[in-house]
Amino acid sequence: MKKYLAVVASLLVLTGCATSGTSQAEESFIAGSGAVTTIKAGSRAQAPELKGMTLSGKEYAFTGGKVAVVNVWASWCSPCRAEEPTLSALSEKYPEVAFIGILTRDNPVNAEAFARSRQIPYPTIIDDSLLIGFSKSLPANAIPTTLVIDRNGGVAARISGVVTVASLSKLIEDVSKE
Repeated sequence: MKKYLAVVASLLVLTGCATSGTSQAEESFIAGSGAVTTIKAGSRAQAPELKGMTLSGKEYAFTGGKVAVVNVWASWCSPCRAEEPTLSALSEKYPEVAFIGILTRDNPVNAEAFARSRQIPYPTIIDDSLLIGFSKSLPANAIPTTLVIDRNGGVAARISGVVTVASLSKLIEDVSKE
């Protein structure tokens, strides 16, 4: 019971922070079921180095030079589970974009089983300390959070909450045109 209450309390804290942004925000609105925040190209902070051990036990390092979609998730998170088919489909629709997961507050064994059963086509890094690197741009302060990184490594946008095909496709296409 105590464990359940701790999880509920944590989720309430995260939900309360879900729509906060930075003063550099160009545009904030609700698209689908997640709040979308974008940052102008000249005002973007650099994303942290995205590297580490993946759920499949391999080392991964994003080398940059292309647009990336970074999804922060956990296997116990119902909205994360609900948005997974959308992320997998978009990773196949946009093969020129790097899709990367970051596992947070989860058991890697459970997450790996979930990823394997769903055949998630992109890597998930098991190191939620990477999230600290987003604190000076668009922090990943909700689960799920999806960030879009531009070709130069700048944090271009964030969706706090569940992504939709429309919201994430628009961000990918806008950032890819830059």
